[in-house]
Amino acid sequence: MLLEGRIENGQVVMDETPSLPEGTRVRLEVVTRQETEHVAEAPRLSFVQRFQHLIGKAENLSADASMQLDHYLYGLPKRES
Repeated sequence: MLLEGRIENGQVVMDETPSLPEGTRVRLEVVTRQETEHVAEAPRLSFVQRFQHLIGKAENLSADASMQLDHYLYGLPKRES
């Protein structure tokens, strides 16, 4: 779980109030301004952009592989077309 916040008057102030039980141990990691600026500048890529290198790589698939994925992955009965 990743929680984010900031320091105000020497206290950690969370961006959102976490629903953690009292006494839960946590670890605090200090993030530099340079690291946060880098994250803000990172472009948001679409699903296709992120996985472009994989598109068209699968070979020797059945013609109905996309329609019967659960059958081929998990052994479920084939769906009626």
